[in-house]
Amino acid sequence: MNSSQPKVTSTLPGERIVSIDVLRGFAVLGILIMNIQTFSMVGSAYINPTAYGDLSGLNKWVWIFSHLFASAKFMSIFSMLFGAGIVIFTERALAKSRRPGPLHYRRNFWLLLFGLIHAYLIWYGDILVAYSLCGFLVFVFRKLKPRTLVIIGGSFFFIPFALYLFFGMTIQYWPEESYNDNMQSWLPNTETVNAQILTMQGSWIEQLGFRVESAIFLQTFLFIIQVFWRVTGLMLLGMALYKWSILSAEKSRSFYLRLMVIGFTIGYLIVGVGVYKNFKANWFMDYSMFYGSQFNYMGSVAVALGYIGMMMLISKSQGFKRFKDVLSSVGKMAFTNYILMSVICSFIFYGHGFGLFGSVDRTGQILIVFAVWVIILIISPLWLKKYRYGPLEGLWRTLTYWQKHQG
Repeated sequence: MNSSQPKVTSTLPGERIVSIDVLRGFAVLGILIMNIQTFSMVGSAYINPTAYGDLSGLNKWVWIFSHLFASAKFMSIFSMLFGAGIVIFTERALAKSRRPGPLHYRRNFWLLLFGLIHAYLIWYGDILVAYSLCGFLVFVFRKLKPRTLVIIGGSFFFIPFALYLFFGMTIQYWPEESYNDNMQSWLPNTETVNAQILTMQGSWIEQLGFRVESAIFLQTFLFIIQVFWRVTGLMLLGMALYKWSILSAEKSRSFYLRLMVIGFTIGYLIVGVGVYKNFKANWFMDYSMFYGSQFNYMGSVAVALGYIGMMMLISKSQGFKRFKDVLSSVGKMAFTNYILMSVICSFIFYGHGFGLFGSVDRTGQILIVFAVWVIILIISPLWLKKYRYGPLEGLWRTLTYWQKHQG
């Protein structure tokens, strides 16, 4: 490196956009409401609540609450924030007279590696691999105008919707073997359920085969038919929202109020109709896996926009200072906190820890979510009082910029 070249540095705490940190903190806490189901129960229960566990009384209401308020909503926010982050990263690299491309791809490569370690060694439900892979492509769209980003992003996002409708309409023509395999993943038999419970209650080595198989499925088949298109589309939308100054809380309070009201009204109406129709169909695979799932697929984005409006209103408010400070700390350490939640929950539910997999109902799962939140809400501000970055954030920056970050 030429000694006359400006020294590359990462974002300092003072340069951060507080509203984005607050929103990110809100999202990283919220995402555990859904992830806890995969940590604690057989995988099929995540998409089909009748596949495992009690679904009556309070447990049913906990599932409805989780589905309405959390399912795919916080993942949507994270995807938008990742897209916005690419634009912010590019702007700051250019401001320091650096080429953003090599830095971005190096940064994404390390995120991919972190994600693979997370998926195969800790928890197969990892989303970092998908974000890194989509981020490699999304970077090329960073210079486009917001309206163009929305159009292209919407086109990406629509593809899984069309695919699932096609699968639903053609299911009667499927080979019997394919239909039965799909049914097994939707509503596994008792033998399969018991085998998974026994595996996850076993040692870390005993879990490894299932974890690897599940991670590969998520990173290949599901990634190709749904995750890639959804995440890429939402990242592009996030780029547009940032360029429109929506994520930086620069719009008027009336704008964010409208965004919140319209987003919640449309989103909860669509998702609520989906809940009603799926229960009416008794969660029959032919309907619920393909047609019924699309209500939440579409409605979740509207709800996510409603959440963005709500958190931007809070960010603009003169009040809630302590609340914003704590949530911002959680957001600054979102990467560390995301992995920390996996470490805590895998220890609670898997055999190398307490081995509670398959034995905690949905009501108990929510109580564990609250307990993990308390831990994160306490640890994050305390850590940032002493250090500039979370431990994984600091390591990621060091690997990206090839220089050690102090404190």
